[in-house]
Amino acid sequence: MTVKTLLKKLNLSQEDFSDVKNAIQSAEKNTSGEIQVAVTAESASYSFWELLFANVMASIITAAFIPLANDFKAFYTKLNWQSCPDWILPVFFLCLYFIFVIFFFYVSNIPFFDRIIIPAFAKKLAVTQRAMRFFAENGVYETKEHSGILIFVSYLEKQVRIIADKGISAKISDDLWNLIADELAENFHNKKYTEALVNAVSKCGELLAENFPAQKDNPNELSDSLIILEDSEWL
Repeated sequence: MTVKTLLKKLNLSQEDFSDVKNAIQSAEKNTSGEIQVAVTAESASYSFWELLFANVMASIITAAFIPLANDFKAFYTKLNWQSCPDWILPVFFLCLYFIFVIFFFYVSNIPFFDRIIIPAFAKKLAVTQRAMRFFAENGVYETKEHSGILIFVSYLEKQVRIIADKGISAKISDDLWNLIADELAENFHNKKYTEALVNAVSKCGELLAENFPAQKDNPNELSDSLIILEDSEWL
């Protein structure tokens, strides 16, 4: 799934981006913690699983055509008024196989089928790794008090991760973040995309304010914008 497709599905306007940004800024006024929000179309390209599915399906269907080999030879003879050469059948089945591979690879790239084809463990691992990679690359772990938190949504896999830096983990149980993540995922399922993100930010902000209240010197260390990850960020 491309970023363009993602934005179309989420139907996010500039006002929606502003709402999320305002929610982050409002939450961070009461805490020394930092909140980062990122959404990606998918956490990996999954080409291995899509190609595997395409090849398996192509093999099964091509094999199902083998009993019809004599019928094909008879049709060739009738059409060309000559016997079917020995090389025709192998070429025919090879072409048939590649046609089915192309067809099923295309089908496997449709998000609905992609979710079915890709094993659950592969999706879970990919989302976790992508979230951790962004957490590291975008400097969420580098805040002064190690009080950065990442709200990460992967649309294709329909999964959410909330990753807290070590300073937060020492004070706040992961179970609380998981409750917020579950609610965020449910709201995304109900297509309340902006509301889901704003609500998650607000609840994260409340937890951070209780444990990391705002200090006199309270610099803004991370971007407050909603970040949409590009396709090039695939693993």
